Amino acid sequence: MEELLQGAIDFHLHAAPDPYKARSADAHQVALAAKGAGMKAIVLKSHTYPTAPLAAILKKVLPGIEVIGGLALNQETGGMNPQTIEVSVKMGAKIIWMPTLSALADRRRKGLTGGIPILGADQQVLPAVREVLALVKRHGLVLCTGHLIAEEIVALFAEARQMQIGKFVLNHPLKVSGTSVDLKIQKELAGQGAFMEHCFLATTPSSGNMDPARIVEAIRFVGVEHCLLSTDYGKAELPPPREGMRAMLATMARAGLSREELRILVQENPARLLDL
Repeated sequence: MEELLQGAIDFHLHAAPDPYKARSADAHQVALAAKGAGMKAIVLKSHTYPTAPLAAILKKVLPGIEVIGGLALNQETGGMNPQTIEVSVKMGAKIIWMPTLSALADRRRKGLTGGIPILGADQQVLPAVREVLALVKRHGLVLCTGHLIAEEIVALFAEARQMQIGKFVLNHPLKVSGTSVDLKIQKELAGQGAFMEHCFLATTPSSGNMDPARIVEAIRFVGVEHCLLSTDYGKAELPPPREGMRAMLATMARAGLSREELRILVQENPARLLDL
């Protein structure tokens, strides 16, 4: 699997510093390890702060690997805040995630109150969300669904399509906020240009122990050209993300994905989304 690791892109990982969780490695260690393995790029994701400044510094001190930053629209970052997005873009952000830990369904699943709404009482996308989408369009960003559930995702995608947003990614389509997006809906959205991002973290015991064969089935149903594989690693009790990428490639190969399919999932498709 080493030849697949070389040139691979981990579209979704977490690293220290993190205000709430212990992480397996800090962002410098993660980027250094990825560079050492010959990976092409990593995407730093935080639920609580913009990662573009961190990515910009790491690219300076570690030439030879692309470090990508973005912004998750959670309560800690101001939610649907256009100013925060503009600042992040000026510092190099390429990805906007809809609410993750601040998503309504995610908080309700955990027995918490509050959360950031996406839809109004009429089940239409709220004006504040449309303002965010306009910025995504203007700056050519990748729009990710975070921890939204199916009905929110479908409405958001319809609005994004109407606004001609070309880079749309469903995160965790088989495991998001305690639910999944029906495979037929996934295929329909993929047919209109959306990508499905499957995270290897979901196969670990602490995050649901999903059978990798279920991910393979979903990828084959939707089409490998419309999917991504990333680690979502960073938990302190797990190996660091580079080792997660190695384990993911080996595991998904044993589960039935060919080398060419894996190449498309971890190299070609994420590179297209990130313009690399």
